[in-house]
Amino acid sequence: MVKPVRKTSNKNPPILSHEFIIQNHADIVSCVAMVFVVGLMVQATSPIASIFITLQHNVTDAALGEALLYSPGVKDWGCVFFYSLICIVIHAIIQEYVLDKISKKLHLSKSKLAVFSTSGQLAVFYLISAGWGLDLAIKEHIIPDIARLWSDYPAPMPFMLKLYIIVQLAYNLHEIPELYFQRVKKEEYAGKAVQSVAALVLIYIPYLLNFNRLVVCLLVLHHVSELFNHVSQLIQTVDKDEKFTKGTRLVSNILQILARLGSIILAILTLFYGFALGEQQELRHPSRTLQHSTHPVRRVGWRSFPSDTAPTFAYLTFKVISAYIARSRESKAQTVVPKAKPQKKEKSKKNKKSEESDLPEVDQNTNKTLGKQKVK
Repeated sequence: MVKPVRKTSNKNPPILSHEFIIQNHADIVSCVAMVFVVGLMVQATSPIASIFITLQHNVTDAALGEALLYSPGVKDWGCVFFYSLICIVIHAIIQEYVLDKISKKLHLSKSKLAVFSTSGQLAVFYLISAGWGLDLAIKEHIIPDIARLWSDYPAPMPFMLKLYIIVQLAYNLHEIPELYFQRVKKEEYAGKAVQSVAALVLIYIPYLLNFNRLVVCLLVLHHVSELFNHVSQLIQTVDKDEKFTKGTRLVSNILQILARLGSIILAILTLFYGFALGEQQELRHPSRTLQHSTHPVRRVGWRSFPSDTAPTFAYLTFKVISAYIARSRESKAQTVVPKAKPQKKEKSKKNKKSEESDLPEVDQNTNKTLGKQKVK
């Protein structure tokens, strides 16, 4: 469970201690990011700093005056690292200036406060990512024409499409140091770190194989379902009377199952049916660095990629269904009220009689008269 970061005392912790780094991690990271920005302004360090700030692997023909087009490459990890620093700073701003102020007014417990902070952060990210990805799908004409997912493969990426995938990688990378900044428990650290690394791998491999349009569609489905999931968790923490808890939980579970099934269908349709139509076509890469020998590599890529995606989404679907069954069992167990035991009342009466018998006769008579007066 993530603990909310708050300054509990006015005393300044020692410099470079754990508490000092946790309290001031946003300022420290912003200073590191400013080093790259200043390096971009200096002529001597500008080529190195541009690797971290500007998008790399540009394949646009400047003579034709085309729009900016890009291809994937190894230098993209420089941009992923820089934008992960920006994600850490934005994470701290949202936590301090939005979520902490709202949680103070709600007066939540420690467990609910941790759920509120994590779900609030992820709800903001999934809302922005889902809207951005949906806009890209419309601009790339994927929604009216699904054949765009496999046509003109491998097509170069426009600027916004590549920036979208870089930001997705950067956000998943920033979650690993955030486990330390948010004081996550040691027993939960390994599991959450593995989830972040798995998300990095599942996004980067299809990105490297130029399945970029498919990645955008799969991420939009995933982000929409996770958005409703975390919104329902926020409602559960705020809703004390549990008026809207059951309805929102049911809607989020249905959306998660539909999103997982839709992702499986979309991946299989694109990778088995769509690319099979153009399997005999000659592959063209805009960077002109890949020769005809890349054809078997690409075939292996789109043959092996479905074997990774389909079991992954099937596992996620099974996980959602099992979590829903576990929650329903817990709610049924809480609704069962144990029957009252009448023996306790008899024992209490016997104890009262024994206590009265221990008193002297004068006190016993006064207790009897007081009891009669109360009855009248």
